[in-house]
Amino acid sequence: MITVSDLSIQFGKRTLFQDVNMKFTAGNCYGIIGANGAGKSTFLKILSGELESTKGQISLGTGERLSVLKQNHSEYNEFTVLNTVLMGHSDLWRVMHEKDAIYAKEDFSDADGVRAAELEGHFADMDGWNAESNAASLLSGLGIKEELHEKLVEELSGQQKVKVLLAQALFGKPDNLLLDEPTNDLDLETVNWLENYLANFPNTVLVVSHDRHFLDSICTQIVDIDFGKVQLFSGNYSFWYESSQLALSQLQNQNKKAEERKKELQEFIRRFSANASKSKQTTSRKKMIEKLNIEDIRPSTRKYPAIIFTPEREPGNQILDVTNLSKSDGDKMLFSNLNFSMQKDDKIIFLSRDTRAMTQLFKILKGHEQPDGGSFVWGQTILKAYLPLEYDELFQDDITLMDWLAEFSDDTTEVYLRGFLGKMLFSGDEVYKKANVLSGGEKVRCMIARMMIRNANVMLLDTPTNHLDLESIQAFNNTLTKFKGNVLMSSHDQEFIRTTCNRIIEMGPNGMIDKLMNYDDYISDEKLREQRNALYE
Repeated sequence: MITVSDLSIQFGKRTLFQDVNMKFTAGNCYGIIGANGAGKSTFLKILSGELESTKGQISLGTGERLSVLKQNHSEYNEFTVLNTVLMGHSDLWRVMHEKDAIYAKEDFSDADGVRAAELEGHFADMDGWNAESNAASLLSGLGIKEELHEKLVEELSGQQKVKVLLAQALFGKPDNLLLDEPTNDLDLETVNWLENYLANFPNTVLVVSHDRHFLDSICTQIVDIDFGKVQLFSGNYSFWYESSQLALSQLQNQNKKAEERKKELQEFIRRFSANASKSKQTTSRKKMIEKLNIEDIRPSTRKYPAIIFTPEREPGNQILDVTNLSKSDGDKMLFSNLNFSMQKDDKIIFLSRDTRAMTQLFKILKGHEQPDGGSFVWGQTILKAYLPLEYDELFQDDITLMDWLAEFSDDTTEVYLRGFLGKMLFSGDEVYKKANVLSGGEKVRCMIARMMIRNANVMLLDTPTNHLDLESIQAFNNTLTKFKGNVLMSSHDQEFIRTTCNRIIEMGPNGMIDKLMNYDDYISDEKLREQRNALYE
């Protein structure tokens, strides 16, 4: 349990939030949401003690332990993988070291014997005899194979380090768990494992994430940081989003009678209560929506960008034909024997356990890289818009956003460019902001404005939700579901995949799988799982 009393945080003259009073209790998972810069990560840092608040205090339940997902991926480079996980339980780690040091003494005294006996008692109380096997089990669940457990962390890849730090945070089932963007850099299978683990976690969890499916799968409550306030709402992210949109719609429709509005909200609660019973969460977590009072449903003050893709023309019958395409990175084969033809209305999600495979494919299809073998042909009617994984080099110049966007537009009039920048929430003097000082989220919104200007009928999107806040992700997702052209996409956002794509292509060193099917069915099919494993063996 975490109790927050009269909390405020201020940086200079700017107050992020103030007068926060709330209690986070065991058996609940709290999703912390808010626009970029609202203070989500700051809130977690205050709860963990890493950052001191301007006012107020944080208290834990008596004797409770708090664990935090570390963000510095190189912090434990000099330690073995298994020891790094064990260090997540600092009291257990201290007892282990003190105990070992006493037993290593050559002049072992009676006092040492008494102290060793005390430590053995503490060790047993903390389930120390099972510590290494529990740590190894966590690592294996997260995809870190046993042969890596005794290696130094510095020998691992970036993605493997993320998994080790996640295992460290989860180790020992802490009473209170704080996770800041835990799904970043994780493959989809590991995200699914983490969802199942947290959905059944018995203690208190607070998580910041831009992954809507992840929040929906694990959260019982939403903590909304908005305009200097921190408010608590029952339900998962989708419930918060749809209820706030419904409340906003009702607020705008002043002609609707109060009784009609009440019935509409009650029906909404009933529908979500039914859906909650089908979720992954344990029974104790399914009651939150049923207890809701309709007065708890309020409109959000968030601003959503207006992402609108309008194809200049429909794609013709020939869109894209790919024949025996292959690509390696050094001595590592990324994909081979890639063969497919894109049909009208296809929206394809590309999957691989090595994310470099998708990035290289998109670079090849856009003409930025050469394949090792094979060929591809775009149709004559195709106009492409591309959102690459890396785009920082496009924002190096000391020019305004207006001048930046003008470089990609035939019409360079201020009114025309302001229209696109305004849709992406750059209003007033913000259009004169310098391109080389933008945040990650602002850069992506500029890239989307560039895409809208193209009037393309085919979208190539390499992990499009990176750096975007939930509002921008929701707007992007809503637009793509209605887009009349074709989409080729990679993503770690399962909701994006599930609602946008109708075709799945998974590619690996040993070939490919091409299926017209639902994403949930694809990842849960046992026969397909064997085929998928064969792509990488």
